[in-house]
Amino acid sequence: MKFDAVLIEPRRARMEAEGLWRGKTLLDYFDACVAERPDAVGLTAVTVATGDRRDLTYAGIDRLAWRAAAGLRGLGLARDDVLACQLPNSWEFVVLYIACRRLGIVFNPVMPIFREHELLFMLRHGEVRAFVVPRTFRGFDHEAMAERMRPDLPDLEHVIVTGGEGPNGFDALLLDPALDDIQDLAAISARDRGDADDVCQLIYTSGTTGEPKGVMHTANTMYSNLVPYAERLRLGASDVVLMASPMAHQTGFMYGFLMPVMLRARMVLMDVWDKAVAARLLESERATFTMASTPFLMDLSNAVEEAGTDASSLRIFLCAGTAIPGPLVERARGVLGAKVISAWGMTENGAVTVVAPDDPDERSVNTDGFALRGMELQVRGADGLPAPAGHEGELYVRGCSNFVGYLKRPQWNNTDPEGWFDTGDIARMDEQGYIRICGRSKDIIIRGAENIPVIEVEALLYKHPAIHQVAVVGYPDARLGERACAFVVLKGGQSFDFAEMTRFLEMQRLAKQYFPERLEIRDKLPATASGKIQKFALRNILKAETGGGEA
Repeated sequence: MKFDAVLIEPRRARMEAEGLWRGKTLLDYFDACVAERPDAVGLTAVTVATGDRRDLTYAGIDRLAWRAAAGLRGLGLARDDVLACQLPNSWEFVVLYIACRRLGIVFNPVMPIFREHELLFMLRHGEVRAFVVPRTFRGFDHEAMAERMRPDLPDLEHVIVTGGEGPNGFDALLLDPALDDIQDLAAISARDRGDADDVCQLIYTSGTTGEPKGVMHTANTMYSNLVPYAERLRLGASDVVLMASPMAHQTGFMYGFLMPVMLRARMVLMDVWDKAVAARLLESERATFTMASTPFLMDLSNAVEEAGTDASSLRIFLCAGTAIPGPLVERARGVLGAKVISAWGMTENGAVTVVAPDDPDERSVNTDGFALRGMELQVRGADGLPAPAGHEGELYVRGCSNFVGYLKRPQWNNTDPEGWFDTGDIARMDEQGYIRICGRSKDIIIRGAENIPVIEVEALLYKHPAIHQVAVVGYPDARLGERACAFVVLKGGQSFDFAEMTRFLEMQRLAKQYFPERLEIRDKLPATASGKIQKFALRNILKAETGGGEA
């Protein structure tokens, strides 16, 4: 695979001169953990449904990662090949990524909720050579799905199955003790592992283009975010990071996995969210930090209060993805005792703005924080010039953690010659540099911090023979921030209802988390003179009905 990472060179010299790109990779940080704390437990992975847990020391992770690297090498995978991973949070996920970096293999994490519709595009576009899936997860047969897709994926050579009992099993292919005897693996790794400017992660994000975009990151772009992030929050080797947010998202990947390794700290991973289990782990593992969307904070506060759990170890609960209601911050402070921190970021650049621990709580209620070291913000008015403090405008960001391009789609990079990236968000900035995200110029709904690709859902619904016109918009929800509603105009004499919509989208093999949760049948939709649907008017209808006011 050739990676068109065109956004590296325009800023490399400046980023290195300012010490923002330090040239360190995951392996530099991980090898330091192994050398300095080999017997320290670096990873605890919990399977919520069964209660099983796996504790691994840094030395244990290292041994398994070398073994897995030998297995991947034996399968013919080499530098700049792409491996896709659809695993939930698990020790296998961690071992696999480290193994990939040993060989310079590019890692493509994909959400376990994705089904054929999303995956076929991503795996084809990324020219994925190996696909790692759980045999089953949450009652779904991932192995069968992967095998169904193989005829349509010409680059895919290997399906590797965790929990698989056949020759394609993860243990059989990547954890056979005989792999420990592979010769010259260290020399091969020294040659192929690459440096901090090589693309190491390919991760897809929903957008307004009608297809997912393959975001490319390097070690330099990710760690130039993690270093100032940890500094802002005063995190260090003594911290215990509890992570239930999926590692196929940047939240779980960067702050639940890469950051603890960088800090020589410990990660505690949950494969699915369960508030009661999370509360117990908070107490038993003495977790000090977690990061998740607002519903998780609400759930954890409820669970701790209901069970009388000792939450005294938790110092910081960082929320991103949606505004945090003031009463929830106040309640969480009282129940958990933790500082609730708000933040804003994107797959393309990680967390860009973060509230400081010393800031008053209202900063987390009324703002999304201020820029981390190495990042600049600009709010532009309709004239394209910087807007005055307190005025809304389009949000642009520039700096060290911005991604290095969209794979095979450089025309969508949205980055001007001066390095400013158009986020697609509407924001305002106060005189102290704190921002508040006010809306999105992008047509995306964020449901519980999960981006819903609106255009993609609409395109599928347009295939239904009864539908003449459709528009999917978000409406407020106290728990998830937003939910999705489909407004539909039917063809003459046709019928359509919520059950039929659900059945049809299931037939299209769309991830269920993307299904609209409400359906409105209308005779016509508000539109401009040119016929463009006025989604703001539809949002106002829903907000009025749900008590959210006008958009």
